[in-house]
Amino acid sequence: MSEKIPVTVLTGYLGAGKTTLLNRILTEDHGKKFAVIVNEFGETGIDGDLVVGADEEVFEMNNGCICCTVRGDLIRILDGLMKRKGKFDAIIVETTGLADPAPVAQTFFVDQDVGDATKLDAVVTVTDAKWLTERLKDAPEAKNQIAFADVIILNKVDLVSAEELAEVEAAIRAINPYAKLHKTTRCQLPIDQLLDRNAFDLDRILDIEPDFLESGHHHHHSDEVRSMSFTIPGDVDPDKFMPWINDISQAQGPNILRSKGILAFKDEPRRFVFQGVHMILDGDLQRDWKADETRNSRLVFIGRDLDESELRKGFLACAA
Repeated sequence: MSEKIPVTVLTGYLGAGKTTLLNRILTEDHGKKFAVIVNEFGETGIDGDLVVGADEEVFEMNNGCICCTVRGDLIRILDGLMKRKGKFDAIIVETTGLADPAPVAQTFFVDQDVGDATKLDAVVTVTDAKWLTERLKDAPEAKNQIAFADVIILNKVDLVSAEELAEVEAAIRAINPYAKLHKTTRCQLPIDQLLDRNAFDLDRILDIEPDFLESGHHHHHSDEVRSMSFTIPGDVDPDKFMPWINDISQAQGPNILRSKGILAFKDEPRRFVFQGVHMILDGDLQRDWKADETRNSRLVFIGRDLDESELRKGFLACAA
């Protein structure tokens, strides 16, 4: 796992501050070199002189939105980058503000070569504190970008009152209560809070919601975007779980924006970590359970029109 190149997908609605954040990453003195894939689609591109000065590898895709017409281009660029492995420490993919993050994330699962060489470290979503409330009403892309995020930057907090900020943060948490959230002005925050975070590891959830293991619970949003989590206090039977999660993903995949899990398989000393995007699932055995860890099996779904009772019943039936 450690040999795979980490990839950060940087997303966020038009004008939220993605380019500001990318420029900050490229110019900060962090000692790392990034390959940057920028998708321009009706937006002002990053400053070419700035990129040259930062001595980064930049690849622009100008023929459409990264989440649809150019995913093939993304795979080809990533394949090309792998032939130059060693010239950079990580990859950053900046999407257009109108992109749905799902197909971007799926790219790292559906292509075998890409999946073998890279790991999706985190989806980072930049949101606009002043305008997000309006965007949640008229832009489904903004809602999806928040739901898919592992890290959320609530930017431009200097432009709103404390009351407005609290309302915006509550709206974000209603859609995605598990992402790490940073409140910023001009995307000012330590870069190590964004990169190489292994944010797909569900352990990060415990930093945000310490009672996560206590019970299954869910959160509502006005547009039926819901997040729910379930826990089995012990092991699961992989011969039951794998067919069940595959069946659920095929049957309800279009409505499941994200799924994640850390599972204790019966008679297996290592943790099984999996993640899903719609109907695409990926997972493997990772590190051993630590001596002071409780072998709990935890599962998270974020999506629309999900039957919580059905999902809970199905998961609990997978107990060993």
